[in-house]
Amino acid sequence: MSAPSSPSAPSATADATSAPSPPARLGTTLLVIVTAYLMVGVDSTVVNVALPDIAQGLHFSRTGLSWVLNAYTLAFGGLLLLGGRIGDIVGRRRTLAAGALLFALSSLLGGLATEGGWLLAARALQGLGGALIAPSTLALITTSFPEGPRRHHALSVYSSMAGIGGSVGLVLGGLLTSWASWRWALLINVPIGLALVLALPRFVTETPRHAGRFDLAGALTGTAGTTSLVYAFIRASETGWSDTRALLGFIAAAALLAGFALVEARADQPVMPLGLFSDRNRAGGYASILLLPAGMFGAFYFLTLICQQVLDYSPLRAGFAFLPMTLVMFTTVRLVPRLLARFGTKPVLLTGMTLVAAGAGWLWRLGPGDGYAAGLLGPLLLLGLGVGLSFMPLNATILSAVEPREAGAASGLLQTLQWLGGTVGLSVLVTVYGTATRHSTGSPDAVLTHGAARAFGVGALIALAALVVAASVITGRRGPARNV
Repeated sequence: MSAPSSPSAPSATADATSAPSPPARLGTTLLVIVTAYLMVGVDSTVVNVALPDIAQGLHFSRTGLSWVLNAYTLAFGGLLLLGGRIGDIVGRRRTLAAGALLFALSSLLGGLATEGGWLLAARALQGLGGALIAPSTLALITTSFPEGPRRHHALSVYSSMAGIGGSVGLVLGGLLTSWASWRWALLINVPIGLALVLALPRFVTETPRHAGRFDLAGALTGTAGTTSLVYAFIRASETGWSDTRALLGFIAAAALLAGFALVEARADQPVMPLGLFSDRNRAGGYASILLLPAGMFGAFYFLTLICQQVLDYSPLRAGFAFLPMTLVMFTTVRLVPRLLARFGTKPVLLTGMTLVAAGAGWLWRLGPGDGYAAGLLGPLLLLGLGVGLSFMPLNATILSAVEPREAGAASGLLQTLQWLGGTVGLSVLVTVYGTATRHSTGSPDAVLTHGAARAFGVGALIALAALVVAASVITGRRGPARNV
């Protein structure tokens, strides 16, 4: 739900076009690129508010319902690295156009779904389209805009839009579900995706191709391993930790992820270049960007259910319940470049991560009698402020001084870890919820709130772990990064 920030980006002088585009043309180019990534970010949460309606219409269980989110984020996060490599080899504009077309067609399929399996397959195809879009958008920013103020501005706008994509999705999903149907949360992507396909050749310059190979073995083993892990957690949440299928899922995940590590160590052109972890700050940033979404992504899932099933909000009202967080996040992201210049990267980052952990910890105390103002508003404001302060410094740290030839891989790995962290984190929190409520008694509202509060508590601990990693591994940098 975030993107690289204005203080830093991979240097791409070698990939940039030889003659700079006029400012007016660059403005249109930025609009096209930002719209593409905003579409991807919005779809990570746009169905959240529609989940109760989807569950009723397509007969999902409360824990099984998380697959509507995970089918998208697993395919998206698992294939981002391959998407980045494809963009490097065949051209980033071409890859972005193919992803936008696939995203539009899969959104159409999902909007027409009449059963759960059909919807999950369409969501997975959406994720594949998103995996082609996201790395190319970031790489096109770095190659389309010259170093200096123009690139700073472009990355600031990009970060602002992409950073609030998930929050905007919650509000937009509420509007569409209330005014039309949950299906329109998917169908709205069709005209946007087709418009992008038409606009890209006209306003965005293609990047040079780089010779290389596709690391299909690495992409498939990594995605299959993560999918097995998520399946095992969700299966355990439904049937218990002794379930045979859950245990087999964990075993398969361990084997596949070990195989992924071996493949990447031996591949000539790995989908995950292990050399990206050689820099201490970048390695710490990657670890933090994996953990931080893992601690907070599930909050959107459970807060949506609480708003509609405990507070009895309509989908529209539930969507607007997240608006304060969205506004705070958007405002904060716009201010972060100045904060970085004044205080440095690490102080801003640690402040933001502390606020995220505090917001999740506050939700830990949520009770069935707490209303919106007393139980939800304060934590949402802290989460919005914390996320706004955290992700731009993290992205700046990770993308600083990346070689131009590794721009796609570095940005792909950043977004891969971010989305996979959120996906695995959601499955962990769903498992905590299922374990906490399996033998609970009381009203449905009390059971839901009890299980969600336990999940929020574990989310707070994961966010705290991210804070510890950032504090102990990442070194401070005064002012904006120099490698812009």
